[in-house]
Amino acid sequence: MATLPLGQQSQYPDRYDPSLLFPIPRSENRLKLGIKADQALPFVGVDIWNAYELSWLNPKGKPQIALAEFQIPADSPNMIESKSFKLYLNSLNSARFENETDLHERLVADLSAVAGRKVSACLNPPELISKKGMQEMSGVLIDRLDIEINPNLPADPSLLNVNESFGPIEQCLVSHLLKSNCPVTGQPDWASIQIRYQGRPIIEEGLLRYLIGFRQLGEFHEHCVETIFMDIKRHCKPEKLSVYARYTRRGGLDINPFRTDHNAPWPDNTRHARQ
Repeated sequence: MATLPLGQQSQYPDRYDPSLLFPIPRSENRLKLGIKADQALPFVGVDIWNAYELSWLNPKGKPQIALAEFQIPADSPNMIESKSFKLYLNSLNSARFENETDLHERLVADLSAVAGRKVSACLNPPELISKKGMQEMSGVLIDRLDIEINPNLPADPSLLNVNESFGPIEQCLVSHLLKSNCPVTGQPDWASIQIRYQGRPIIEEGLLRYLIGFRQLGEFHEHCVETIFMDIKRHCKPEKLSVYARYTRRGGLDINPFRTDHNAPWPDNTRHARQ
C-alpha cells in the first residue's frame, strides 16, 4: 500500500504515460472472504467504470472529449487503483490520436495489461449520454424502515437472517445508505445498492442494520460488494443472488461493481441522481 499513488501528492502528467496505472491484486481480500486463489470464484460479474473527464488531441492538435465506459471482469487478477486510473486518463490530454478508433485500441490494450484480463471500453459523446437520462434502482426501498441504530458499530453478518415461516420468493431490495471509506485516504465513498435474490425472505431490518455497519469500514468499492455478496450467501443461503452497487464519482470516475451467482442480466449502466 505504501507505493499507492492514492493519498500522495501527485503532479499531473503532461504526456501519455501508461505506467501510471497501478494494479491491486484481488486475491488478498478474497482470501479474507474464504476464497482461495486456486478455487473457482463463487460469483461472476463486472466492475463498470464511468469516466467523465476523458480528453485527447486529434492530428491537428484540436482537443476532443468523450464520456467513457470501461468494464473490468470480476475474474481479472487485478483491480486498477482509482487515482492511478485518473492520472493515466489525464496523461492522454496532450496525446494525439489519428482517430477515435486508435484511442479506443490504446485504452483497451493498456487497461487489459494491468487488469490481467480483457477490458472493454466504449467512448460516447455527451449528447448520447444525456439522452439516456437518469433513473434510480428498482426494488423495495429498505431505507423506509424507522429503526434506531448506533451508526458507529461495524457491519455484523450475524444480523443477516431470513424468515423461516415463508417459502422461497423472488425479491429485489434497495438501499441508498451504503457508505464506506477509502482504505488509504479515509475519504468517504457513497453508494446505492441493489440486492436481488431468490430464496426465503431476508429480514429487512437486519439487512439495513448490516449495510449501515459499513460506514466505518475502510475498503475498496469492489471488495465491499464482494463482502456483502458472500455474507448474504452464507447467512441467508439464497438459491440465487445478485449484488450491484453504484458509487458516486470522485476525481471524474465512478465505480459500479456487480456480482452474481447465476445467469443474471448485466446492469444497463444508467446514471443515478447522485452520480
